[in-house]
Amino acid sequence: MLRPVKNGPAVVACNTCRHSAESRDDGEGVRGGARLAAALHAVKASDDLYAGVEVQEMACLFACSDYCTVHLRAPGKVSYILGRFTPDEEAARAILDYAVHYAASEHGRVPFSQWPAGVKGHFITRSPPEGFVAE
Repeated sequence: MLRPVKNGPAVVACNTCRHSAESRDDGEGVRGGARLAAALHAVKASDDLYAGVEVQEMACLFACSDYCTVHLRAPGKVSYILGRFTPDEEAARAILDYAVHYAASEHGRVPFSQWPAGVKGHFITRSPPEGFVAE
C-alpha cells in the first residue's frame, strides 16, 4: 500500500481529485487532480528554482469536498493540505513558489508576506511533524 519516494520537501498531488465542486472530470473526461499534477510537473521542469522541491503523486488525499488538493511536506516541518485550486499552470506555479519558501524555512512556517497570492485562501489543514506539536 505504501510506495517509497524521495525524502525531502515535496508537493504531493492528489491525482484523482475532482475537477471542481460541481464536476468530477473536465470536458475531456480528465480528473482535476490529474490536470493539476501534470501542471505541477511541467512548471517544476521549466525552472531550476523548483529543483529543491519534489512533485509526487498519489491517489486520494481524502479531501474530496475541497477538490484539486496537494499535501506540502518535509521532514521535521509542519505540513499543510491545500485545495480548491483550478488545475492549471497558474495554480501550479503559486503552489511551487510557496513550496520553495516552505523548503527554505526552519520549521515550515512561511511569513504571510512571502505567500504568493495564488495560495491565499487555499489552506485546509496543517499537521505537526512526528514527535512535535506546533506552538
